[in-house]
Amino acid sequence: MPPAQKPRHSRRTCVRLKWTGWVVLALGILSAALVYGIGSRAEGMNNDPSMLRFNDATQRQMGNLYGNSGVMMDEWTEDLKQPGTQAILILIVSGLISGGCFYFARQLALDEEPPSPQA
Repeated sequence: MPPAQKPRHSRRTCVRLKWTGWVVLALGILSAALVYGIGSRAEGMNNDPSMLRFNDATQRQMGNLYGNSGVMMDEWTEDLKQPGTQAILILIVSGLISGGCFYFARQLALDEEPPSPQA
């Protein structure tokens, strides 16, 4: 019985994965900059000193109804509305996706190399 052969992947697949990785990375950086730029201009009342204690009653009621976990989840949702946080999340996700593309392209390239002759 002949040994099982590994499937041959074309070089074109490796090149496509690398290009996809670069495109995803570039689009991630561009969209993060766009989200941060537009979002930071749109912040109106967040830096107003008169709004400093505006949400105290709401947070106290949230703590009474849902406990510490409810307050924590409310703070997290408020943090996710910030353009800086959104831009960082976009960069992280696009970096992970492009890194995955580069990793799989590298694995396919290593699988495609012929084995070295043994002496």
